[in-house]
Order: sequence, then C-alpha cells, then structure tokens
Amino acid sequence: MSHSDPTTRDSEEEVPLAQGVTWSAISDVGRYRSTNEDAFLALRMDAREVRRLGKLGDGSLADGDFIFAVSDGMGGHNAGEFASRIAVEKITELLPSAFRLDFQGIQKGAHDLLDQVFHEIHEEIKRLGEAYEEIAGMGATLSLCWIGSEWMNFCHIGDSRIYYLPAAGGIKQISEDHTYVGWLEKTGKITAAQARIHPKKNQLTQALTATRRNIEVQVGAVGFEPGDRFVICSDGLYEGLSDPNIDHFVRTPPAHLADRTEAQRIVDESLLNSGKDNTTAVVVVIQ
Repeated sequence: MSHSDPTTRDSEEEVPLAQGVTWSAISDVGRYRSTNEDAFLALRMDAREVRRLGKLGDGSLADGDFIFAVSDGMGGHNAGEFASRIAVEKITELLPSAFRLDFQGIQKGAHDLLDQVFHEIHEEIKRLGEAYEEIAGMGATLSLCWIGSEWMNFCHIGDSRIYYLPAAGGIKQISEDHTYVGWLEKTGKITAAQARIHPKKNQLTQALTATRRNIEVQVGAVGFEPGDRFVICSDGLYEGLSDPNIDHFVRTPPAHLADRTEAQRIVDESLLNSGKDNTTAVVVVIQ
C-alpha cells in the first residue's frame, strides 16, 4: 500500500464546511467496441444502511458518506466486463460492512479499510479466474473516492484516474498511473507529452487480475471545500481529452453543451476526439 500525501489548502483562512454533494455519471461503449467493460458505482452509506445511487443526483453529507468508483475491465470475451462488475459489486458488499464495524468500535482507519477491500476484491478475482478457464485472464482497474464530511479518502490501482479540481481553478491528477509509461514519466525519463504517444502507454504494472499474486494500491486523502470537484474516469476519457480540456468542459462548457451534465460533456467531447475505447466518467461537486 503506497500513500499519497494529504492534499490541503495553503491558505490559513477558515474553510467553509461542505454541506453535500451533487454528481453525474455516464459510461459509453465508444465508437468501435461491441461491449462495455467499464463500470461505475455511486453509493450512500451510514452506520445503518447502504443505498445504491443512480447516475445523477444530490445528497447531504449530514445523512451519510458517499462512495464513487470507476472500474475498467480487461481480458476479452466478456471477461473484462465480468471483472469490472465484480469490483463494483464487492465494494457494495464489503465496504459498508467494514464501515459499520468501525462505528461499532472495531477501529480501523479509512485507508486500512480501503486497502482491505481492494485486496479482498483481488482475491475474489483470483479465485474465480482459477476456477473458470474461460475467464482466467480477466482483470480490472479500480479508482474509488470515499467522501465524508471533511475529507475525500481514495484508493486506486491501474490506469483509471482521479482528478481534483479546486474551486479556485486548475486540475490535478491525484491518482498515479500504474503503467510502465507512468513510471517513466514519474521518474523523469520522459515528458507528459511523450507519455501520451508512447507505444507502451497501456502496459499496466498494477491491476486487480487473476494472474497477479500480490497488488500494491495507492491510498490518499484530499481536504475539500464547497465548489471543489472530483472527476473519476477510465482511460478512454483521457485518451480523447487532455487534462486542461477536462477542466474546461467541466467548468465552462460551450453553449451547445451547457444543457448536458458535467459527466456527459466530457464523455461526449472525448468520444468526438477518440472513441477507441469504452469511456466512463463520474463528476462529483462539493456543495
């Protein structure tokens, strides 16, 4: 488990407390694929219950915490679709149970809980891959945001992404790309521009797969305030839309896109530019 340093405000001014969230989500098969191996998840949970949410909505942070996640499956012959569905379904099953135990006094930090959930999902994918030859090569990425009253805790593996868009402006990728090219860029061996066109840009170094013995997830936390946004997406989105354009179309859409949800805007624009892969986005706005 690798940790990212918490992201907080530089200003010492008192930060207004967030009251709630709004969200939008969309998943598109793309222009060339016949099946959609992406999946997304929206949940609200408290100490008593968990509720599956739709692709559009709003809610109060006084009523509970919110979970948003994106998973991109791989493996072909529907195995990837199966793997991504396992990932989001196991979150629905495992995380609320652990959350309730935490309320009952079995204290574990959010990062430990998330790390445990990701490892249990990995074990389930391994178990099924070993039991059924036709899905032996399946796997999935998984990027998850857990939004409480003051912090967004996240856990991530693979090359789906989590972006932070502060109310004051700008966009920051807070998840690491667990790819060979991501490692090259992180260590300064290539530039971001070179990474976008590198022939091995989709070569994963970490994922939830039936063939991988151990995994190393990234966990971290971001402090937020009203007006901040988070974008969770599969690699299909940023293949067709640069980070500055994700920021632009979320915040200041042109007139012809203004009536669409924030998630729909960036997915539609990405599909126009690429559309080679399944394309999924979840956009969360802190209120």
